[in-house]
Amino acid sequence: MICWINPFTGLAGDMLLAALLDAGAPTAAVHAAIAATGLDGWDLTTEHVTGHGLTATRVHVRVTDRAAERRAAELITLASSAEPAPVAATAVTALRAIAEAEARIHGTDPASVHLHELGDHDTLVDIVGVAAALHALGVDEVVCAPLPLGTGRVNSAHGLIPAPAPATLALLDGADVTGSDIPGETVTPTAAALLRAIGARYGTAPAMTLRATGYGAGTRRLADRPNVAVVTLGERPADADETVTVLETNLDDVTGELLGYVIAHLLDAGALDAWTTPAVMKKGRPGHVLHVLSRPQDADRLQEAVFTETGTLGVRRLGTTRTVAPRTFETVDVGGLPVRVKHGPHGGKPEHDDLVDAAEKLGLPLRIVAEHAMRRSSGSRR
Repeated sequence: MICWINPFTGLAGDMLLAALLDAGAPTAAVHAAIAATGLDGWDLTTEHVTGHGLTATRVHVRVTDRAAERRAAELITLASSAEPAPVAATAVTALRAIAEAEARIHGTDPASVHLHELGDHDTLVDIVGVAAALHALGVDEVVCAPLPLGTGRVNSAHGLIPAPAPATLALLDGADVTGSDIPGETVTPTAAALLRAIGARYGTAPAMTLRATGYGAGTRRLADRPNVAVVTLGERPADADETVTVLETNLDDVTGELLGYVIAHLLDAGALDAWTTPAVMKKGRPGHVLHVLSRPQDADRLQEAVFTETGTLGVRRLGTTRTVAPRTFETVDVGGLPVRVKHGPHGGKPEHDDLVDAAEKLGLPLRIVAEHAMRRSSGSRR
């Protein structure tokens, strides 16, 4: 599924979460992912609001146990417990990006940096919530229109600072931006970190078959326009050819355990696929070839991960295309737990991570949970 973001008046974490919920992201999956972090004293609700003739969803995070100025390390620890694992990986990446940006600006260590206004419940709920919503919707590609940047000044824990905030600009390094006539903060550090963590690329709406649109409202009211961000969800055209990059490296000095970890790490980092094939290396030594399938815009980042995690001295890079069949996702209820089912032209299959999570919590065999999910799936009735 493709998600195209139109930040009409800007983008904040709560606006993006609201827009995804408005587009059909299951609220139960978002709540479950946040609850798994162990965060206490929060409640997430939604309402429909209308401004300048346009109805949108707004989210409210109500807290009863607000702790100000949390350290980044504390939020990262909470986010690492989010479920399922890909949601935690995205949330941790976003929070680490915020911590590193703040640390560079203030000349401190990322592990000990205080996040001030970014260190409360709202930031964690927004980040984990967006990651969970994208995961539940089956989004595997995010494209964002250029972000409109406001001018003037904004209040912070350190006093008045210029808009856009320094942390926002640091997090938007490499993003496409444009000027805006709206004064103040139009793009928040939380939104900028999320876009970085999910590997968003920038441009106009890509070719897709439109399936849903959601409108997320911001808290500020504007005099002449609705304050909204828009997300459009769509499927790639049937049998569309997509340009991809294949990274390869030969390895004869790493263990099977390390290879398993590296594959999981690369998938969590945004690889389209990752696998190994056995090979006979020089001098007859047994080894493996590590393959990583990547979108072109992610290839540099994933290549660096291969170098860092394996210690290899060289990575080959091959350009090719793949034909992508259309697919849809639905979320079914199995024993009160959400399980996503992916449908293609020739059949459907429940998502393995969701099955594992449900099987563990329900105390049932994995195959039984899979059978329940397929019986409840609309695909079984087609």
